[in-house]
Amino acid sequence: MSIDNLISQAVAKAVKELYGVDTAPEAIVPQATRKEFEGNLTIVVFPWVKAARKAPEAVGQEIGAWLEANEPAVARFNVVKGFLNIVIEPRFWNGVLQAIAANPRFGITEPGPDSPLVMVEYSSPNTNKPLHLGHVRNNLLGYSLAEILKACGNRVVKTNIVNDRGIHICKSMLAWQKWANGATPESLGQKGDHLIGDCYVAFDKHYKAELEQLMATGMTKEEAEASSPLMAEAREMLRRWEQGDPEVRSLWQTMNGWVYDGFDTTYRRMGVDFDKIYYESQTYLQGKEKVLEGLERGLLYRRDDGSVWADLTAEGLDHKLLLRSDGTSVYMTQDIGTAKMRFDDYPIDKMIYVVGNEQNYHFQVLSLLLDRLGFKWGKDLVHFSYGMVELPTGKMKSREGTVVDADDLMETMVRDARRVSDEMGKIQGLSDAEKDDVAEIVGLGALKYFLLKVDPRKNMMFDPAESIDFNGNTGPFIQYAYARMRSVIRRAAEAGHTVGDYTAVSPGEREIALIQRLADFPSTVADAGRSFSPALIANYAYDLVKEYNQFYHDCPILRESDPAVLSLRLELTEVTSRVVATAMGLLGIKVPERM
Repeated sequence: MSIDNLISQAVAKAVKELYGVDTAPEAIVPQATRKEFEGNLTIVVFPWVKAARKAPEAVGQEIGAWLEANEPAVARFNVVKGFLNIVIEPRFWNGVLQAIAANPRFGITEPGPDSPLVMVEYSSPNTNKPLHLGHVRNNLLGYSLAEILKACGNRVVKTNIVNDRGIHICKSMLAWQKWANGATPESLGQKGDHLIGDCYVAFDKHYKAELEQLMATGMTKEEAEASSPLMAEAREMLRRWEQGDPEVRSLWQTMNGWVYDGFDTTYRRMGVDFDKIYYESQTYLQGKEKVLEGLERGLLYRRDDGSVWADLTAEGLDHKLLLRSDGTSVYMTQDIGTAKMRFDDYPIDKMIYVVGNEQNYHFQVLSLLLDRLGFKWGKDLVHFSYGMVELPTGKMKSREGTVVDADDLMETMVRDARRVSDEMGKIQGLSDAEKDDVAEIVGLGALKYFLLKVDPRKNMMFDPAESIDFNGNTGPFIQYAYARMRSVIRRAAEAGHTVGDYTAVSPGEREIALIQRLADFPSTVADAGRSFSPALIANYAYDLVKEYNQFYHDCPILRESDPAVLSLRLELTEVTSRVVATAMGLLGIKVPERM
């Protein structure tokens, strides 16, 4: 039993005996005592003031006296207004540490066969361009959220929906036919997704030039766009694709294959994966069928031009187009089809879409439509709405080739990690291969941590130089502290030190603070799962490392002569390193054994 639970149960007994009030222990939530007051845990006593018919200070004094007399874990207490500050008996913390050390899955709840099944969708790339910085934040948030939900005892399916059809795909295909001279990834020595992205940029370049020529003849911009031969060719290619033209479909399959190979390389280096990948070229037809079924059931309506709509005015929204007058689908239709396929494949209890906040309205509508069309989880779907990654130069525009490419970004982060580590002497004594491994771990860890430590709902500015710093709230700071802990463990083993009995030792202030921080890990994981916030895990890891560094500075470990004290401090180091590794693992971040 955790110290928080023990105190909650003891307080529940106290108020029952003192005031005759039944209070569920889980409703009593101890908080860490503020640093300016003496104590380890604080209980707010205001809920029992009315029943006691006494001032808050008097209620706190009575409950504190009861705890001191009846609960061995309570050494003493003090009351500040309506707050009861409890000092835990120092040696009791040894038992807390032993309990943590004895549980190799501390903070992690294993899902069972009947646990809720949560599906998490993330990534959602287009096959006309490589992954960029925005995709990086999306992938990292989605992967980390899935790992956290698993740690909270859910069964999790990680899915991806690839946008592999539409006019934007045809633009890249047409550009390849016109200007790529038959180039392939092999002939250029280039990743396939980069080649296709270059084709997309080339189309936009030629299209803009064409518009300028047309407007020079006196056309307005709108007239030029309507008269563009290049865009007309792209639309014709899309029409042929939808009709199953063998030539267009063959080129589409070849170019998409190049892109998928490129995506897979990026995903592997990023450290994310998927249990199931869906493709919009397969789901949009399912969506059309589901919409027509809803039309037949009177859940939707058809306008005079043949288009199909949903009337959402009763829900305070507008009318939503689902099928155009020519029968072609829109994004909403595709999402309905994807939902149908997923529901057919898995008995989903909850569906979470990791998509930027620019799509808030889309998912509000999708939730209503799925519920109307009979998906049991539709009304309760979760749109994990995250903020955009901002750059000093403004928003990214893939048409113009001004994106921060994910592959280039990761390579730059690893290269900078190697340079900074060399300059600071962090990797002296390692072989070149070991240095490369550390640079990969630290560089990608810096990138991931910087993007995950911020509240996901907020927009953020990405600063590579700040992220690679070995000081402050950064991934490298935490990774270096972990390597230091592992170094202490190795040197202790080399000196013949092992963890013995430390139950007779009264831990000091620094040791107690570190044990208490360690004990907070399970509740932090649970909070992160409830609020869908990897940032809680990231900042917990940072606070834990800061606490350990203070302990390391103030409490000698290998120089300690008392075997029991040495054992306590070695146990603290081992357990802290394990919790740090687990927390960072939930973020998809590796930690190096040596630096």
